[in-house]
Amino acid sequence: MARIAIEKYLQKFLREGNVLRAFRSNVYRQEMSTQASTIIRQEETNDETKFTINPLKHPDFFQVHNIFTVKDLFDAMVHYGHKEGTLHNNMRPFIFGSRLGHLIIDLNQTAELLRQALNFAAHIAFQGGLILFISKNPASTYIVEKTAKECQEYAHTRNWKTGTFTNSVRMFKLETRLPDLCIFIHTLDNVVAPHPAIIQAAKMCIPTIGIVDTNCNPNLITYPIPGNDDTPSAIELYCKLLSAAILRGKNARKTILQKSSNSKESIE
Repeated sequence: MARIAIEKYLQKFLREGNVLRAFRSNVYRQEMSTQASTIIRQEETNDETKFTINPLKHPDFFQVHNIFTVKDLFDAMVHYGHKEGTLHNNMRPFIFGSRLGHLIIDLNQTAELLRQALNFAAHIAFQGGLILFISKNPASTYIVEKTAKECQEYAHTRNWKTGTFTNSVRMFKLETRLPDLCIFIHTLDNVVAPHPAIIQAAKMCIPTIGIVDTNCNPNLITYPIPGNDDTPSAIELYCKLLSAAILRGKNARKTILQKSSNSKESIE
């Protein structure tokens, strides 16, 4: 019954329109959290009763909407952009305005796109995917590598060699597994040029998550997140949120595998 109720509730929101609009609804969040917790309690109290939810069909299976708020983004100075003269044309839809010659990023759009990116990263981790953190900025090398280590994933913070993705067999002399997701904390390789891994990932159909500042091009990023990519507090917030989402996905995978192994042992 709980599963039917969830499906009816989702159909109601889908009929009304955009899924993003449902993301921002507090009533929707409370309802989904309540019904999901009810299902978990029923599974714990009655082993014979099984309610399963398809993670891919659930709009927020890992509850990433409660990881942060818009105020958290504001306090971390995510909304600070570069000067007006450095604005990239493709970033105009994400600009709220300007103050004292500096661009201000619309945090409402940032929050929506960040939730989508966190949800996708959690799903990749849930499926056992390989995630690669990429950053060329020396100031954020330590925090990026530390975040990747906490998630038990990988990081690349050095000079990018041509053909790492597109010609990996010849470069490494053997078949190499490419990452299932690339996360760019900085999408620029230097002041003006984009990171070469973005183009290579697009060629190899590797999905990407990237922090795009006002002077960046978000077109080749699968899940662009408009925000400040220079301030240490903002970078720490991005890494913290991405780490939390990835660990949620891995913990959910671990829990499901343990339940399946326990059920097999009980049957035997």
